[in-house]
Amino acid sequence: MQIRVRQGDTFWYYSQLFNMPLRLITDSNPTVNPMALQIGQRINIPGYYINFYTIKPGDSLWNIATQLGIHLDKLFLLNPDIQPLGLQVDQRINIPFKVMSPVVRGKRNYTYTTMVNELQQLFEIYPFVRSRLIGQSVMGKDLIELQIGHGDKRVHLNGSFHAHEWITTPILMQTLNDYLLALTNMSDIRGLEMFPFYETVHLSIVPMVNPDGVDLVIEGAPDEEPYRSNVLTLNEGNLDFSGWKANIRGVDLNNQFPALWEEETEVKPDQPGPRDFPGEAPLTEPEAIAMANLTRESAFDRVLAYHTQGKVIYWGFQGLEPPAARIIVEEFARLSGYIPIQYVESYAGYKDWFIQEYQRPGYTIELGIGVNPLPIEQFDEIYEENLGIFLASLYM
Repeated sequence: MQIRVRQGDTFWYYSQLFNMPLRLITDSNPTVNPMALQIGQRINIPGYYINFYTIKPGDSLWNIATQLGIHLDKLFLLNPDIQPLGLQVDQRINIPFKVMSPVVRGKRNYTYTTMVNELQQLFEIYPFVRSRLIGQSVMGKDLIELQIGHGDKRVHLNGSFHAHEWITTPILMQTLNDYLLALTNMSDIRGLEMFPFYETVHLSIVPMVNPDGVDLVIEGAPDEEPYRSNVLTLNEGNLDFSGWKANIRGVDLNNQFPALWEEETEVKPDQPGPRDFPGEAPLTEPEAIAMANLTRESAFDRVLAYHTQGKVIYWGFQGLEPPAARIIVEEFARLSGYIPIQYVESYAGYKDWFIQEYQRPGYTIELGIGVNPLPIEQFDEIYEENLGIFLASLYM
């Protein structure tokens, strides 16, 4: 929601009037100098949207404010040209409404376009969320990183490395939305107040690493060539891509990292296909390159890579994980009911590479149980299981 500055207004006054943490207002206006506000200047107020009220006979601004539970000065601020003693029947005035429910609807087929549309809504409501492009997919779709908070602890989450594990994206998106709601409403999640984490944690999220693959699984073969012909060839002419795991070129993005990559190639296919081909060399695919570059420049303290399925958490690699990794994963397991597994004979994954390069806690979290792609009916259960893991990633 945008307002215009009046004589004497301050960010501090806005924070009191809208019951909003001052830091969120400041961060929602990164190019504005709070000490030099200009009359008429547009200011973003997070966590609100503008609705309309139609004047009825006998209405006054006072009784409208009382009826709607709105501070009277909010009405003056949103209606700078209003004449309080000259209200006209059927006149429309602006009314601020605080957002109290999520805009993300995760329990549905969740394509790249769906994600982008819901991200745009989140950016409008929560302008303190920072975003940047970290690269593009093979087909040119933007790979988007979201950043929330300013703390010294740097936590990274990502989803949909594997195309048929796309349910991880709406899980992350809905988790993010609930976190943002709690921040702007100064409320808790499972008894934990969220705003202190905004000050102590820098949260990074890449909700969809493999957008081309996700769209292939959900929507079928693309119209664009040569991609359509290539995937049909790799899928042996089958129009059912529900089991597709790789990117659009038939490379498994979570087998692309230089962490015992050569050993992984010995047991995996040697040609592109729907799943498991690790590529001709490490980091040949733009999606994997983008994730590696992001990680190298971001100094993450821990990473959580979301996959499906099995209700397990992989947390070790070649004995290089630090002692703290065990403490954290035990809390993840306690809160989710998932089983922690330290080592598995699978290499070249993003988590493996992160632990190898930085000796910091890294986790592959296998959400849900069944056959990929997991049925969307599992969404609510998976969401609740993951919520504890998300909260622990912030406070541990």
